[in-house]
Amino acid sequence: MNISNQQVAAHSFLRMLYKDDYYPDHVVDQGKAILLRLCERIEAERPADLAALYTLTQASTDEFNVLQDAFWAAGSELETVAREEIGEEFWFVAQAYGFADADAEELIATRDW
Repeated sequence: MNISNQQVAAHSFLRMLYKDDYYPDHVVDQGKAILLRLCERIEAERPADLAALYTLTQASTDEFNVLQDAFWAAGSELETVAREEIGEEFWFVAQAYGFADADAEELIATRDW
């Protein structure tokens, strides 16, 4: 599925992580893929309210929880910079799909990083 939201399609996800050699690109690529799958799910399922959106974003957050092991295996981790960048990307996605009232912490409430 292609992303139809032009704002999302033009966005460079996890740009700050790609710029920092501490975060291996091949693992960051997996994080970017999680975010793009989230966008695809939002476009396909069209959540009607914040509760439905949070269900989708928290499922994607759970994927980042699993991805944390890949960062560790590559000698990196989801520390402060990464946590902030990932959280901002979830907030960006919510805003891009019209959920202006989304709570940034609730979007990623299931995180363990």
